[in-house]
Amino acid sequence: MAPPLAVIHVEIDDVTLTVDLSDGRTMKVPLDWYPRLVEGSSAERANYRLLGGGTGVHWPLLDEDVSLGNLLDGRKSAESQPSFDKWLRSRAGTPTKTESPARGMSLDD
Repeated sequence: MAPPLAVIHVEIDDVTLTVDLSDGRTMKVPLDWYPRLVEGSSAERANYRLLGGGTGVHWPLLDEDVSLGNLLDGRKSAESQPSFDKWLRSRAGTPTKTESPARGMSLDD
C-alpha cells in the first residue's frame, strides 16, 4: 500500500502558489485563489507549517489554511467577501501588496 499523499514543500511568488507532493508531482495554482496570501508580505507568506502530515498548509500570520484536498479538487478559497474585508481591517497598519509606497495607503482608498 502506498503512503498517503502529502504536501512536502511550498513556494509562493507574486502570482502562483506552488506545492510539491510526496509522489513527485508539483501543483501550481493562481495565487489570487487565496486573497489573504495575495495581501501578505513575503515574510508572512514564507512563514507556513504543514498540517496533518502534509494534508494541509497553515500560514499563522495570515490566518490562512489550504487543504491538499482542495488543491487537488481545484477549489479556491471559500471565504466570503465580508469576512475578508473584516480581516483586512484588522490588519490596519500592516504593509500589504496593494499599498502604495508613495502614499502609504491602499490603492483602493
